[in-house]
Amino acid sequence: MSISIIHTYDVDIERMQERDGWAISEFRLPITGETGSRTTVFHSIFRPGSTHAKHLHTVSDEIAVYLSGNGVVGQGDSREVVSTGHCRLMPKGSEHFFFNETKDEDARVIGFYMNASDVAGTGYKFCGNATEEDLNMPRDGLNDGILVRLEDSPAPEGEIPSAWQNATLRAPIGAHNGSDHALVHATLPPGTAIDTHSLSQAEAIYYVETGEGEAADDSHEEAIRPESFVFVPKGTGPRNPKHRDPSPWNFMWC
Repeated sequence: MSISIIHTYDVDIERMQERDGWAISEFRLPITGETGSRTTVFHSIFRPGSTHAKHLHTVSDEIAVYLSGNGVVGQGDSREVVSTGHCRLMPKGSEHFFFNETKDEDARVIGFYMNASDVAGTGYKFCGNATEEDLNMPRDGLNDGILVRLEDSPAPEGEIPSAWQNATLRAPIGAHNGSDHALVHATLPPGTAIDTHSLSQAEAIYYVETGEGEAADDSHEEAIRPESFVFVPKGTGPRNPKHRDPSPWNFMWC
């Protein structure tokens, strides 16, 4: 099985039901079980004042990365503000929501429904709309899950594989803060590459934030650019992904 490269805006917008809490302006699913993945990936845009109402997933943990905008999140009966660079893990069975409270800026959020091949497979359950009372509660930290800023995140624990020697790595989510899942951010300087490697124990999903380049496996090579997702099946791996843009190449992977 070969790697797959999907650009976000080549994917159709999903028709989610507002009556089930999906008051999201644009919601896309670039990677699902149909791609061959055990994890479903979403890309969402919240216009000012839009929300994903209170809900939970009975089967799947959710990881979200806040790319732009500013809003309030709820986790159970706790609240906190999130903005660009926040990374969050919402455990299965824990009620949560997000509301974009900015007046003139879209909030862009990507996320991962871990070990679920589609949204239905997460065990999605609508728990009610976020009320004014919900939004006005003290924002003094979340009492469940993980919420960290990328800039405050450490390097991954343990020895860094030699294939990644050219990249600067941060690990917002991983074993160091109690997660069974790993979320890593990498910055690759212009003109450098990630050396050939394979993944024997897990699949990987990459999201390209900035910069352009190529990703390849033994069967083909393809251009990647901002808003691209790259799915790497277990047992395969990119062959010398190259960064050819004059600015740094930043990407997340899960």
